[in-house]
Amino acid sequence: MRGALLAVRLTGGHTVTFGVWVGVHPDDLKRAFDTWWTPEYAQLQLTGRLANALPAWDVFGAPVSLAVTDPDATPFVVASSDEGLHQVLTSEWDHQSVLADLPE
Repeated sequence: MRGALLAVRLTGGHTVTFGVWVGVHPDDLKRAFDTWWTPEYAQLQLTGRLANALPAWDVFGAPVSLAVTDPDATPFVVASSDEGLHQVLTSEWDHQSVLADLPE
């Protein structure tokens, strides 16, 4: 398992960012660990499967691509071949509806 961030664009210029778990191959997990504090971390890219649910979407288990977008931060989910998760990542969602689905 690998921690990652998943950003969702919301109306009104808002964004909600979820902390998610991603199931990755053990070799990729070791590679991420080995490069975490090195200059090579900025180029880290991984693939895996979303290992937890998102409150408003049924995308558990979707394939994901991770990339480092900020060398001082956790990798982000940047793409998915799953149609539902692809929509989550590329569409703008009503911020009131999405925020209403979040646990308090």
